[in-house]
Amino acid sequence: MPELPEVETIKRGLNNFCVHQKIKKVMVLCDKSFVGPCEVVKGHEIVGFRRYGKALIVDLSGAVSLMIHLRMTGQLIWDGTERYAAGHPSDNFTAELPNKQTRVVFELENGTLYFNDQRKFGFVKVLPTEEVLKDKFIASLAPEPWQTKPEDLYEKFQRRKNSPIKAVILDQKVIAGIGNIYADEALFYAGIDPRTRAGNLSLKDTKKLVEGACKVMSASIDSGGSTMATYVKADGTKGDYLELFAKVFRREGQPCTKCGREIQKIRVAGRGTHICPHCQKELV
Repeated sequence: MPELPEVETIKRGLNNFCVHQKIKKVMVLCDKSFVGPCEVVKGHEIVGFRRYGKALIVDLSGAVSLMIHLRMTGQLIWDGTERYAAGHPSDNFTAELPNKQTRVVFELENGTLYFNDQRKFGFVKVLPTEEVLKDKFIASLAPEPWQTKPEDLYEKFQRRKNSPIKAVILDQKVIAGIGNIYADEALFYAGIDPRTRAGNLSLKDTKKLVEGACKVMSASIDSGGSTMATYVKADGTKGDYLELFAKVFRREGQPCTKCGREIQKIRVAGRGTHICPHCQKELV
């Protein structure tokens, strides 16, 4: 699943490739994957792309917008003079399109944008532009790490005091945009065991955790997001965050970059979780 830095990378890339092109035709191949009347989209020009958490907003002329959420297996594949792809990694990035996983097709003036989704959890939703921020999904999002006040987050932790801190920071209504990779990395940065109960964090711990989330996610955005198998950025290249910056995620069995002890993989709140048991302490 693409996380916030990957969706930010998609946003920046598609802003370069698709802006100022008109949508000539929309083909909905799966009704579940498209919410709203597709006919109102036709003929409009793409004005730009925005992002809220992991949701991508495509603003069109005529005060119309599209909200795209890739969920677990969604993909956006741009096929013009070259092909660019992002989202859940699979052979679709280089396969013939459309194919059996293609749910929506947008024919533009200089190419075609495909929305593929194997498990049909993702969606494209038509909204009046003025209603985007009022949409239930967008309105429910908490501030992202860069806009989060540690004091506010600390209060939220106290309301979920008996839950593992990793589970709490994965909740988009608590803090938006943190997924599995960056939860592991932020907790390592802060020196906190992900099994720690949220209520046991002090305000100082909370500030360190927010600082860590900002640092690791900013580093990932700067490098183009994580590679995550065959993940491809919108310009056709791969992100290199995991290779260059990740300290614990998918590094089980390797030495910790701080202490040299072995990184371990455990499960927390049903999610595979990577920790250094020496550097990360369970707070009591």
